[in-house]
Amino acid sequence: MTDPGATSPDPLSTVSRDIADVPSVEIISTAALHLMSAAAVNLGLAEDLPDHKDLDEARSLIDALAGLLDAASPSLGHHHAAPLRDGLRSLQLAFRESSEIPDAPGAGPGEKYTGQVHPTASHR
Repeated sequence: MTDPGATSPDPLSTVSRDIADVPSVEIISTAALHLMSAAAVNLGLAEDLPDHKDLDEARSLIDALAGLLDAASPSLGHHHAAPLRDGLRSLQLAFRESSEIPDAPGAGPGEKYTGQVHPTASHR
C-alpha cells in the first residue's frame, strides 16, 4: 500500500508557491481593483445593478481602498499608483454626489488619507 499523502501534493504548499511567483504590485493592484469594483456596485454604478445603493458599504470599501493606496503607494510607484488614485477619487466624488446628507469637509470616505475631495480639486 502506498501512503496517499506521499503521492499528492499538499494543496496549501501549491497555493503558497503560486503566490510566491506573483509580484507584490500585482497582488496590491488586484486587491485595489476588487475594492473599487465593490464600491462602484454599492454606489449604483454597475450597469447590471443600477438601482442598487448601499452607501454604508460603499463608505467602508472606499475607506479600505484609500488606506491600502496610502500605505502601498511608495511600493507601487507612480506608474501603478496614479490610475488607482484616480479611480479612488472618482469613487469619492460619486459617493459625495450620491449622499443626501453631505459629509463635513474632510470627513468623506477615505478623506483622512487623501485629504478633502472637491469636483474641481486637482489630483493629489
